[in-house]
Amino acid sequence: MSQSPKATRIIQPSRGLVGSVELPPDKSIAHRAALFSALADGTSHIVGFPEAEDPQSTLACLRQLGIRIEDTDTGLAIHGKGLHGLKASDTPLDCGNSGTTMRLLSGILAGQPFSSTLVGDASLSVRPMGRITDPLRLMNAEIDSTEGHAPLHIRAAYPLKAMEYPLPVASAQVKSCVLLAGLFAKGTTTIIEDIPSRDHTERMLGLSSFTVGSAKHISIDGDFSILPRMWSIPADFSAAAFFLVAGCILPDTALHLPRVGLNPSRTGLLDVLRAMGADIQIRNERVVSGETLADLDVRTSALNGLEVKGDIVANIIDEIPILCVAAALAEGTTHIKDATELRHKETDRIRAMVDGLSALGVQVTEQEDGLEITGGTSLSGGDVSSFGDHRIAMSMAIAGLAASEPVRIEGSQAASISYPGFWDTLERLR
Repeated sequence: MSQSPKATRIIQPSRGLVGSVELPPDKSIAHRAALFSALADGTSHIVGFPEAEDPQSTLACLRQLGIRIEDTDTGLAIHGKGLHGLKASDTPLDCGNSGTTMRLLSGILAGQPFSSTLVGDASLSVRPMGRITDPLRLMNAEIDSTEGHAPLHIRAAYPLKAMEYPLPVASAQVKSCVLLAGLFAKGTTTIIEDIPSRDHTERMLGLSSFTVGSAKHISIDGDFSILPRMWSIPADFSAAAFFLVAGCILPDTALHLPRVGLNPSRTGLLDVLRAMGADIQIRNERVVSGETLADLDVRTSALNGLEVKGDIVANIIDEIPILCVAAALAEGTTHIKDATELRHKETDRIRAMVDGLSALGVQVTEQEDGLEITGGTSLSGGDVSSFGDHRIAMSMAIAGLAASEPVRIEGSQAASISYPGFWDTLERLR
């Protein structure tokens, strides 16, 4: 593989990958560990904090808000100031490309006794923020946006009003934003979700919940006390997904993925790949810092197409781009439905995967809420784009390994947003 000054990376076909995969720490857990540590009364320690750009954006924002963060021999020490210890920033808080940073931090800042402005890069600035500003305004937060997008201008509104809020979309970021705002409200704030989404926030904070019918109720009390603690970040399942698929579709491949986080609200792709015929073994399962993790082994497998729809889509939403690559190499047709949320990520991921796979000779049909992919034929070489999206860049790289001719990926540098060592890892495993 090689990379030009214009960040166009050429992926050569591979006869197989073998070895142990060095995966980055889980971004979703890392964001939350940093935010919760900042709001704790005392010093917390985080082992294995990612170097990826998104979680580093969260650290940068916390520093602007007066939180002291130190590097230690084992990771990070974050000196929390409690719920009411943050200080106003003199300059806008730059969230970079990180939707998690902007949405979760908005919940915290909505109830502060000072005003804040949150900005992001060009990609983040077109992502929908009405899904968080609408519920925050119901809590009496004062927020201005630019036609539903960043920059977000948040004015002092402490204390907020507690509320009961049914989630209109399955979104862990919206859920977490409202729950964090509930820390600064009078009374109890309750989220009601009909379709399960990632549960890291409630799991890491130890929040109470109960289920009525198919709806889960998650509650937090105003001035809920967050205790300082040690956090150990597992390997990111979303990063592991690329190598799970590579392990299935490439010949003569055997990969070992250690310490992968297996939070049940995140690992639906395991079930989908196994249903397609994947040979994936789960070993040494254990619980660390409240999260399940295990070692995964994957080998070359004969995959078959299937239909993916309904509740599981929210569980695998970030993994659907790489699932599309698996579908392209599987026998038969794969139907992916109920995935409209993909159109509101760093790019329109439905359109991006249709464009990328079509360029490699795959028969793929774009639908409003998903894709129809006919697999079973070899991939050709060709030119594709990441569209500035890290998951598209890495998905097309795995497709390139399985192609018959080189694949050129424009904008390959996007992978560093979540997986800075991705390209080196691919090369080492050849």
